[in-house]
Amino acid sequence: MRLGSGSFAACCIVIEVLGVALFLRGFFPAPVCAPAGTEHQAEYPAPEPSAGASSNWTKLPPPLFSKVVIMLIDALRDDFVFGSKGVKFMPYTTYLVEKGSSHSFVAEAKPPTVTMPRIKALTTGSLPGFIDVVRNLNSPALLEDNVITRAKAAGKRIIFYGDDTWVKLFPKHFVEYDGTTSFFVSDYTEVDDNVTRHLDKVLKRRDWDVLILHYLGLDHIGHVSGPNSPLVGRKLGEMDSVLMKIHTSLLSEERETLLPSLLVLCGDHGMSEAGGHGASSVEEVNTALVVISSAFERKPGDIRHPKHVQQTDLAVTLSVGLGLPIPKSSVGRLMFPVVEGKPMREQLRFLHLNAVQLSRLLQENVPSYEKEPGFEQFKVSERLHGNWIRLYLEENNSEVLFNLGTKVRRQYLDALRTLSLSLSRQAAQYDVYSMALGTVLVLEVLALLLLGVPQALSGRAELDVPLLSPVSSLLFYLLLLVLAALHVTVCTSANGSCYLCSLPWLMAGGVMVLISALLCAVLSALARMAASRKHLSQTPPQSSSRWSELDLLILLGTVGHVLSLGASSFIEEEHQTWYFLVNTLCVALCHEIYRGCFLGDGGAPQPCPHAGGEFDGVAVAPRGKSAGPDVWERDRASKDPSPLDALRGPERWMVLASPWLILTCCRLLRSLNQTGVQGAHRPDLGHWLTSSDHKTELSVLAALSLIMIFVLVQKRCSLASKVAVAFGLLGVYCYRAAIGNVLFPWQQDNKDISK
Repeated sequence: MRLGSGSFAACCIVIEVLGVALFLRGFFPAPVCAPAGTEHQAEYPAPEPSAGASSNWTKLPPPLFSKVVIMLIDALRDDFVFGSKGVKFMPYTTYLVEKGSSHSFVAEAKPPTVTMPRIKALTTGSLPGFIDVVRNLNSPALLEDNVITRAKAAGKRIIFYGDDTWVKLFPKHFVEYDGTTSFFVSDYTEVDDNVTRHLDKVLKRRDWDVLILHYLGLDHIGHVSGPNSPLVGRKLGEMDSVLMKIHTSLLSEERETLLPSLLVLCGDHGMSEAGGHGASSVEEVNTALVVISSAFERKPGDIRHPKHVQQTDLAVTLSVGLGLPIPKSSVGRLMFPVVEGKPMREQLRFLHLNAVQLSRLLQENVPSYEKEPGFEQFKVSERLHGNWIRLYLEENNSEVLFNLGTKVRRQYLDALRTLSLSLSRQAAQYDVYSMALGTVLVLEVLALLLLGVPQALSGRAELDVPLLSPVSSLLFYLLLLVLAALHVTVCTSANGSCYLCSLPWLMAGGVMVLISALLCAVLSALARMAASRKHLSQTPPQSSSRWSELDLLILLGTVGHVLSLGASSFIEEEHQTWYFLVNTLCVALCHEIYRGCFLGDGGAPQPCPHAGGEFDGVAVAPRGKSAGPDVWERDRASKDPSPLDALRGPERWMVLASPWLILTCCRLLRSLNQTGVQGAHRPDLGHWLTSSDHKTELSVLAALSLIMIFVLVQKRCSLASKVAVAFGLLGVYCYRAAIGNVLFPWQQDNKDISK
């Protein structure tokens, strides 16, 4: 089947899009959704279970804390608080952890460990996916049920200072806020001072219920210098003093309130040994979490080691502490040490509300939820809880009531652990089957493209795509039969949970037919190429169908760049890979041109352009009288002419100089704007161009450039080219004048004088 290069490329693009879409559908699993019809759960929460007796607790429990302060330190790794650095640089926090009224946890953050998905996990209790990494650059408003929205609906007054990601996620939720951008990585001082400067006046006021502080300095230090930088210790000491100021202010205010306050010290993610984050290493996922309140009882000599919890557990705990409904999509479980000082009935009530919310979420997202161990444990816990309520209402205060309550509490905690694990596994369950088929489609099309490159670049630009013959071959039907058997096996074993299993059989069959046909086409093209190679080995190879060194370089560079995207460090500094590939390609192009100039195709030395002479890429005719026109024609016909033969002397020089000009332009463009995680803070040519200190030099340089371009245009170009260059220079002048009057600085001076 013969196709033009354009038609072939269009078909390949369509199939590539189909393969990529199929892969992404499997790579980004469907999120765990809240059950339908739960909008009124906040108004009508699950009543307390009862066994033969009516319960009088059908409303949400009252709040446990009057004020809540969340102090979120970006990239607060667990060893920064509980390790040697915490002991050395955070003495007040260490005292609260070891001897004060607090509970310490190591909160595990699921990947991706970047800021926006972690804030989403902290406030909603759900597990964000990798698609949220893209949204991290420009965070949209969070529409999912969360603690902040619930608190605002309940009339809580919320104040926020820090990373402006919160402002984008929760617009119009804060009665007062001051956002700071997180993309100036080199700034680790002002970005935190802008948060702390509001503390004194806010802590003196009493017109707020929730205060959120998001500090970015520690994360920026990690990006620039790493976790072992001496700046880390100073920043931890600064955060310790801020924590002490907040805690002492809350303690002094509690004397006049009926309920205690809650101070939460936490991190959104950790920090790798290189200073970055985003992956799933232990240093990146383990964060410190300390909850501090005078309501927590601590016995003398009680040494508590940090317990491991999930980061999603904080949303449930904050909801219970503020007397709010638990977010509907939360997969977290209550951090029980926060409520262990309450009476038994309140403890069981909190655990029951959490278990009901998780069981409803499980029923909505797992078809066979009744067979799940967590659901069975929840039903057993609920029955035991009803028996305990019956004994409690009968005013039975014997030891039997206490032992039964302890058993019910333990049963609830086991059920919560199992339910949360099942839902977390459901949220992180990738569709490997769809990912594999999408990858196969993409690789097959890529193989066809690479095999068709020599023909597509030829003069006719036509390709003989072997599609009809493979479809009628036995191999095609065997592959189709194998894929159909694989599809049936996967769909029956996975209970139809794969995306392709949910499609009609006709559409799934079309995908299998396409994969089989493409694979047969690739094998047929390889067989034809092997046969043509064998034939060409007996005859001189033609340059039009031969792979050159530049083709191999482009192929290897493309494959290498694709492989480099598998590492987060290469993604952060991807522009460095592009710089290297472009420079290497320019050097290889220069080598190709110069080899054709000096050696020719056959390797014999050839003359190059020189002053007053003519250049021929293949042969030079003798200038003597004995050399007639017939000798010249025979020499030219003996070898293939070079593309440089059609160019005149100055144009040949431009061709020879073009790779070096491209390299020079690339170097200027590289220094025009520093980018990347490690180099964004460095000075570049763009800062120099926009600086007001260099207006005079830029004016002189612009004037000289205008004169040189005008001279060149007058000598070499036609009237149309002159008009185009004139309009281009006029556009450049207008642009520069609009952004700062750099070309004519005296205009800016006049404006300053008029002011």
